[in-house]
Amino acid sequence: MANWTEAASRAAALAAGWAGTAGPGGAIVLFDREGIREAFAGGLASIEHALPFTPATPNRYASISKHVLAVALLRAGLPLDRPLGHWLAELPPPLAAVELGRALDMTGGLPDMMEALWQQGVPFTATLGAGEIFALACRFPGLSAGTGTEMAYSNTGWRLAQRVLEQVSGRPYADIVAELGAATGTGIRLPYDGAEIVPGLATGYWREGESWRRGHYGMHFSASGGIAGSADDLANWASALLAGRGPLAGMLGRLTAPRHFADGAESVYRLGLVCNRLGAVDLAGHGGSLPGYRNHMLMAPDLGVGVVVLTNREEEALWHAMTVMAALVGEELPEPAKLSPGLFASEEGPFWAEVAADSIGFMGGYERLFADGKAGLRSFPAYLEIRLRREGEDGLAGRIGGVRQKLRRVPKDTRLDPRLVGRWRDPHFGTEIDIRPDSTALMPWPAGGRIAPLTPLPNGRALAQLQHGPWLYRPCLWLEGETLRLGGHRARILRMERA
Repeated sequence: MANWTEAASRAAALAAGWAGTAGPGGAIVLFDREGIREAFAGGLASIEHALPFTPATPNRYASISKHVLAVALLRAGLPLDRPLGHWLAELPPPLAAVELGRALDMTGGLPDMMEALWQQGVPFTATLGAGEIFALACRFPGLSAGTGTEMAYSNTGWRLAQRVLEQVSGRPYADIVAELGAATGTGIRLPYDGAEIVPGLATGYWREGESWRRGHYGMHFSASGGIAGSADDLANWASALLAGRGPLAGMLGRLTAPRHFADGAESVYRLGLVCNRLGAVDLAGHGGSLPGYRNHMLMAPDLGVGVVVLTNREEEALWHAMTVMAALVGEELPEPAKLSPGLFASEEGPFWAEVAADSIGFMGGYERLFADGKAGLRSFPAYLEIRLRREGEDGLAGRIGGVRQKLRRVPKDTRLDPRLVGRWRDPHFGTEIDIRPDSTALMPWPAGGRIAPLTPLPNGRALAQLQHGPWLYRPCLWLEGETLRLGGHRARILRMERA
């Protein structure tokens, strides 16, 4: 039986903490199959105008939007085993061969659009329309990884799937979202860019020192993360999903049906929802992040309950949602990991991790780590499933995103490999990087270039460090024969030759 009293107490305490900061805030809404049960909010939707954040305040859902497109695709009857090129003939052969289902479950190897743009010096604040973004996808020379071999988060598959749906239906996806919103009694909508007015929309903020800064995102909003609506709207939508009401009849089971890697192993990432377990309770949910917005939605389908956390501040929303959900379903939060911090890397290739006392940043993707009860470590995945075991003080081994990894601590005295030094150019895109002997590199970030410090890794590799707004980007540079590769977890398609 759900413990609404304890869950409400924890949610109220979190909201009170936002209220006490005189800064941005958020809303937490508890719901079941019948609708909203409790709602709490604190902090400001607009610092400039001192407007309070309420459960009815529209916010940007970011990547929580994804499963809504999956619903629309399933309702339209599009076959998930058909390749993208069946509908989008303009795509280059490697992308065209990716099945629609793998484009949605993150195992397609599709390079993420924003990371691919970052690597070429285009910041996320640049104003780019849907046509310009699709044109870049049509220039991708290949995939980041073999199809079905790895779960690597990418918004590109969802952007392409939206284009497929619009082509098949002959309708703008924004109209389909509005129709689904009306049918479920919610006010969700899809603005196509940051300039489109959304009445009452909370301003997104991120922290720089002691000051709050407004978040800005220039790229076209898409089905990958563009829906706007309130916490009440999202809770009512999720309630209808749990109950199977109206257009969402039978959809939760289809969204959370098992998806598999090419080797047969099961992935926690399904069709816009992540499935995991808290104690004896199965959960399904998804997070969302845009500059200044951090959100999470969690549901316990068997119990028919859930929680929504929407914020307009840069702080982790998953832990808030887990804290409330644990109280709601009567389960203990998992025991945090206790790790020896440091930088780790695989023997070769682009794989690296920054380990903190209780968390891991794998190639830039952050996850908390917990004891798994079997002398190992696991994530409670916001996106990326991680299962590791310690190999002494200096080694970690296991599966990350479905890929077997062995990571070793990087010696502190590691020097920059002199083979990296020089000017490099990607002949396909024209992107150039100049690596200097002093462990710095002139990177194309943004246009005009920026000097980035390099952290050397063993065996002809280094990490660059580039700060842009609230986000720190650390792409890996690694030698592959006579070629210099550059990439992160989400995009690995640049192949450079000496200029």
